[in-house]
Amino acid sequence: MKRLTTIAVAICGMCTVTLSAQQRNPDNYRSPDKNGINVFEAPKDTVSTFNGVHVRIGGASTLQFQALNHSNSGSVALKEIGDNFNLATANLDLDVALFDGVRMHLRTYLSSRHHPEPYVKGGYFQIDKLDFIQPGFLEDVMKYVTIKIGHMENNYGDAHFRRSDNAQAIYNPFVGNYIMDAFTTEVGAEVYYRRNGFISMLGISNGKLNQSVDSPGSTSPSFLAKIGYDKQVQSDLRLRLTGSVYHTAHSARTYLYAGDRAGSRYYFVMENEEATSKGNFTSGRFDPDFSNELTAVMINPFVKYNGLEFFGMYERSSGKAAGEADTRVWNQYGAELLYRFGNTENFYIGGRYNLASGEEALTNNDVDITRFQLGGGWFMTKNILAKLEYVNQKYDGFDSGSILNDGKFDGLMVEAVISF
Repeated sequence: MKRLTTIAVAICGMCTVTLSAQQRNPDNYRSPDKNGINVFEAPKDTVSTFNGVHVRIGGASTLQFQALNHSNSGSVALKEIGDNFNLATANLDLDVALFDGVRMHLRTYLSSRHHPEPYVKGGYFQIDKLDFIQPGFLEDVMKYVTIKIGHMENNYGDAHFRRSDNAQAIYNPFVGNYIMDAFTTEVGAEVYYRRNGFISMLGISNGKLNQSVDSPGSTSPSFLAKIGYDKQVQSDLRLRLTGSVYHTAHSARTYLYAGDRAGSRYYFVMENEEATSKGNFTSGRFDPDFSNELTAVMINPFVKYNGLEFFGMYERSSGKAAGEADTRVWNQYGAELLYRFGNTENFYIGGRYNLASGEEALTNNDVDITRFQLGGGWFMTKNILAKLEYVNQKYDGFDSGSILNDGKFDGLMVEAVISF
């Protein structure tokens, strides 16, 4: 009974904090609901509302119903799958205004496909003012500069702003992420300069997903950069174009295409009979295995005219796996076309085309993976989104002994997202 009383008091305390915290968002913050759609980097606003330490408790919960079929040439038996619900995923977010122009973000995965137990994705603190050093310190510079430091999601490309991050799936108009899912969390810092629509960023990280002090010298730092332009050129027309680069000279293991520890939304597709949800959490994705060195470049155009929206991606990645003598190259293309409609654009329909092609490690085969996604969504409220998607993915060129030889999966996905 004493333990239950303690838990009840803690819950009441959290609710009290939540009620006071939800009155407004922190400054320079991307909202986790519908208002965050088509927001990329967190906005830069010199207007301050800071009046003391302020805690915002938020989170997300997402559930899918999966009705997919898969097949291959039959050389390797596939796991039998049926139509049913997947494991519900959940996030917990803490965003804290620590000082005027300084805030912290921390995300914990409460439940994910890869880890049913809670664990921290990462966190960072963001500096938009240097008043903690001295009031008005470099204020003319900090009108345009933002600094992020932490164990955080690297800002490579623009596709990661539209992806599902475990349960935070409200920004993604579809259910699945891209085939080569460029996402990783590393310890580092990023410095932004934004002015009159122009965007520039320089960043450096230690190149490690799993942090440790052993094996010194096995992994070199990773360098990141982004440059672009983002402008609401007319009341009904917005244009954005960015180019990004990520480079690691040598590594014990690169994670740019294997950094998502939460898991794919397409459960068990193209997996063998012994597959488990936790152990085979990347089904439907592809890692080109540039494990020893990697250079990746991504270009992203974005156009929104009234309710019509286009997002594109071209990516070129090159590198080597351990023991390889020659550099391999992979190219990825993506195109999304959406139409948002309704009084508040609370409905949308659209499609996505995704192609990843390159030279497979070990076999040196030239292989292609293509995916089509057709779907739509309904924002029941600004915090609740229901999605329906048809997906069709095919594998070409894989070795006759591969489970992906003549592989294919297709079918329907239904997803419900709550984010606040």
